[in-house]
Amino acid sequence: MSTPNSPHSNVPRLDRLWNSFNTFTVVLLPFAALFAVASGIRRFLFRMGALSTQRFSVPVVVVGNVTVGGTGKTPLVIWLSDYLVRRGWRPGIVSRGYGGAAQHWPQQVRADSDPAVVGDEAVLLAARTGRPMCVGPDRPAAVEALLAHSDVDIVISDDGLQHYALARDIEIAVVDGARRLGNRLLLPAGPLREPASRLRHVDMVVVNGQGRDGEFSMKIHQPGLRGLHGDTLRPLAEFADREVHAVAAIGNPRRFFDLLKRHRIRAIEHAFADHYAFRAEDLALQPDLPILMTEKDAVKCRRLPCKDCWVVQVDAQPDAAFVHRLNQILERIVDGQKTAGYPRLPDL
Repeated sequence: MSTPNSPHSNVPRLDRLWNSFNTFTVVLLPFAALFAVASGIRRFLFRMGALSTQRFSVPVVVVGNVTVGGTGKTPLVIWLSDYLVRRGWRPGIVSRGYGGAAQHWPQQVRADSDPAVVGDEAVLLAARTGRPMCVGPDRPAAVEALLAHSDVDIVISDDGLQHYALARDIEIAVVDGARRLGNRLLLPAGPLREPASRLRHVDMVVVNGQGRDGEFSMKIHQPGLRGLHGDTLRPLAEFADREVHAVAAIGNPRRFFDLLKRHRIRAIEHAFADHYAFRAEDLALQPDLPILMTEKDAVKCRRLPCKDCWVVQVDAQPDAAFVHRLNQILERIVDGQKTAGYPRLPDL
C-alpha cells in the first residue's frame, strides 16, 4: 500500500527518465557529450601524470559505482570490513562525508558522531563496523588523517571510484541488479558518472542481486529489526501482514519499500530526498502506526522522539566466487608488499 510522498519529500524522479531514451534524454544529450569530454580529459590527465595520484604504504580498496543513486554499496563495505577483520587485517574506512557540514576537513568519525557534521552514511559505517573512520572531500587527506590516528593496515574507501587522486590496489564496482545502468547515457541525460566501459577495468563488478557473466552476485540476508532507541534485534517477520509507515531518505527508496513488500509488510511509503535531515514532525505520521526506517535514516532520527520506530538492519553476503577472487587479490598484494619489505601485513 502506498500514498503520495510526504510534503517534505523532494525525491528526484530522474531514475524513471534515465531508464529509457525519451524527449528528456534527447534534449540533454549535448550536455552529456560535454560531460563525457570533460571526464575523459580528466582521466587522461591522471593517466599521463599531469594530475597527481597519491599512493600510501597500506593497500587501498575502493568500493564505488559508475551510476548515481543507491546501489547497495554500504552493506558491501560493512561486509568487507568484517571479513577483513576475520582474515587478520586491521581495516579503516574513508568516505566523502556527504551531507556533513563540518567547518574543517578531514573529520574522524565515531558511532556517536553528529551526522549533521560528518554525514549520515559515515556514522552508520562507524557504528556498524566499529572500525576507525575518517571523512573529507579530499580523499588522500582523509587517508593520511586515518593513518595518523590509528593502526590500520588496509583502507576501504566508501565510494571514490572517480576520485583518481587516491591510488588504489583494488577496485570494486557495485551495480543495482534491478536498475542496472539505466539508458547507459552519461549525466545529465542518463545515470552514468563514467562510460559503461569503465566497468571492464575494475577488479570486480558486484551486482546487488543476480549477476551476469563476468559479474559477482550479492544477496541481502534475512533482515532484522531493532528499536530506534534500543539494541534488541527482532525478526522482520513480526510485521508480516501488518500496516506500517515506511520512511526512506536514501538514494533508491524503492529498494527499501520492495524489501518490505517481499516480507508481506503493507507499507505506507514516505520517500524523502537522499540525506534528508529529519525533524520531529516528519515522524508524527497519521494514522498512528509503527514506523519502519533504514539504518542510514536511523542515525539522523535517533535523537528525535518516536515511541514506535523500528530500524530495518540488512547484511550483505557476496557469493563464494567473489570471496575467492578477493582472497586471490589480497594474497597477491601481500606477497608483493612483503617482497618490498613492508612488515605490517597479516599472513594469509
